[in-house]
Amino acid sequence: MTKKMSKKKIFCIFYPDLIDKTKTPSCSLTVYEDNRDFSILKFHAGPPYEDIALKIVTEEWDKSPEHEFRCHIQNGVFQLWLHFRKQKYRR
Repeated sequence: MTKKMSKKKIFCIFYPDLIDKTKTPSCSLTVYEDNRDFSILKFHAGPPYEDIALKIVTEEWDKSPEHEFRCHIQNGVFQLWLHFRKQKYRR
């Protein structure tokens, strides 16, 4: 019997003091040049905040409706919810 695991990442970043509240924080994903198994997830909000960069495993994101993909800001909190596609196991 195999156990199903949901691969989900939730990032919540607090930006309470944004100078330009009309400009939405953003994120970008680039492949890590030293090792293609990893990617760099970079968050950019603008002044007075510096960019945040995280090294994550390179996997395909599941953006289907049943897997709650979110990327929004509300009340100064930027949220990014990711589900990764399940890898099919073959013997």
